[in-house]
Amino acid sequence: MIWAIGDIQGCFKSFQALLKKIDFNPKKDRLWIAGDLVNRGENSLDTLLYLYSIKDSINVVLGNHDIALIASYYGIKKSNSSLDPILDHPKAKELIDWLRSMKFLHSSNKLGYCMSHAGISPLYTLKEAKKASKSLEKSLGGDSAKEWLEEILNPKTKNTQHYALSSFIRMRFCDKDGNFDFNQKGSPDSLEAEKEYLNPWFECPIRKDIKLKTIFGHWSTLGLHIDKNVCGIDTGCVWGGKLTAIRIDNGSEDVVEVECG
Repeated sequence: MIWAIGDIQGCFKSFQALLKKIDFNPKKDRLWIAGDLVNRGENSLDTLLYLYSIKDSINVVLGNHDIALIASYYGIKKSNSSLDPILDHPKAKELIDWLRSMKFLHSSNKLGYCMSHAGISPLYTLKEAKKASKSLEKSLGGDSAKEWLEEILNPKTKNTQHYALSSFIRMRFCDKDGNFDFNQKGSPDSLEAEKEYLNPWFECPIRKDIKLKTIFGHWSTLGLHIDKNVCGIDTGCVWGGKLTAIRIDNGSEDVVEVECG
């Protein structure tokens, strides 16, 4: 079985409860993890160590909180009580290097799905999105990762890589021309009257056709959202919501959830 799982964010107990509920066996099953493995939850270290221990049975895309962890490791961002145990762990470098080798976009023509933490820019074809992802992955995994992160995380940086990174880890709303609005973080129904010209990125009128169905997380206020084109599976576990898994290997898109404390 292959299951896609939404934002864990260090909620290790909920994650383990979900794996038990879907009867996950790393020797024969596979997980697609939609990013934001860590941060805010109480057990980010345990979550990361477990995922690392089953790394041959999972596909991971990086989320904004994972990038924040890497940036904290390099001293670019300030750490916090959720991330400190990871940074203080004897395997910190090994774990960070593993994260640095992860993708921003994962896809499978056989399964008919692709996955990115926040989604795929409406301006990208799948081919363009893959090219953008590979460019970011090369920079993050390279010898100058620290210097690259310092530049790319600077709000003043405006280039194609900055746009691509924003698409993959931060995007929610965009206007009719595909420009992102990062100030709006609520559900589509919560938009202020003067912001009604905004759409969820996957409903942008100029969105290019993506043949594969896009799995994404990042948007807890959107909640579970499944239509013919996308599967949004961040159901706000770290906020007391749910942690969600969706089966993607048999055409059923069965949804399994656990309540989070």
